[in-house]
Amino acid sequence: MSTGSYFEIVQLANGDFALQPAGESSSEHLVKISFGADAKAFLADKDVDVAHAMIKAAIKVVGNMREEAKLKSSLETPSKTIH
Repeated sequence: MSTGSYFEIVQLANGDFALQPAGESSSEHLVKISFGADAKAFLADKDVDVAHAMIKAAIKVVGNMREEAKLKSSLETPSKTIH
């Protein structure tokens, strides 16, 4: 998975939501969200909005984790001094 990839949120035939690489209809999804019957009844047609918000929040957290890892790695890498 490259860092420049595009992703899309799709609704699956069973009503679940999934995040997948754009343009691919793979059975291997990066993230899949399933709402239980009570949640579906409560959310009604807003389930799309809630799934989108959940995936957006997850992407933000992962992005923050990647930035922290890059920063930590750059701090741990000793600088090379050439005289």
